[in-house]
Amino acid sequence: MFFEFGIKDFIDILLVAFFLYYSYKLMKASGSINVFTGILVFILIWLVVSQVLEMKLLGSIFDKLVSVGVLALIVLFQEEIRRFLLTLGSQQHASALLRFFTGNKKEKLEHEDIMPIVMACISMGKQKVGALIVLEHNVPLNDVVRTGETINADINQRLIENIFFKNSPLHDGAMVISKKRIKAAGCILPVSHNLDIPKELGLRHRAAMGISQVSDAHAIIVSEETGAISVAYKGHFYLRLNGEELESLLTKE
Repeated sequence: MFFEFGIKDFIDILLVAFFLYYSYKLMKASGSINVFTGILVFILIWLVVSQVLEMKLLGSIFDKLVSVGVLALIVLFQEEIRRFLLTLGSQQHASALLRFFTGNKKEKLEHEDIMPIVMACISMGKQKVGALIVLEHNVPLNDVVRTGETINADINQRLIENIFFKNSPLHDGAMVISKKRIKAAGCILPVSHNLDIPKELGLRHRAAMGISQVSDAHAIIVSEETGAISVAYKGHFYLRLNGEELESLLTKE
């Protein structure tokens, strides 16, 4: 029987391939790749049994499992689904479209807002004081802010250094800077389970990578062991930065 293959079929296959590839990347980053592989094997067996071999009894059992399995997958991968939707909403075209309809303009950090952060990081790096600072952009971080202590203060170098001082009760958590204000400190960030993160990088780096994967925020890390300054942004690390490189990265669009 002749099968017609048109441009619509090509687009259909391309979209399915993209969806599977993106799902694979998401599961690999979250450490759920074995579960993802098991789901693909189950779907393959289900198609062979019901469509190729046409086994009615076994096929009906698989059909019931698939219908219930959709709800089970939503519960099992709720964090990954949430991450996918956040990533989708954080893309530049989606943010631009939202600002077009709402009339809101992105409040960009200016040079005078960036420099106190850069100077504080340089100072803490020299003293080997660990720090984790998150700069909010288009994606709101209200859920993260609620996990910490509200500060709502102007961006100030001395305040940042005092918060991350080793005897400070808030030094272990993350600081969130939003709308040119230090919103909160001592915040808890989602930790990335990406297996590609180098072993020598600690929990602060994993937390910074985690927030960069679910938002468009810059996450600045000052290592307590080495004093090195790093940034996680959109799922990538920028390691061992000096003051000029940090300033350039934070001010770059």
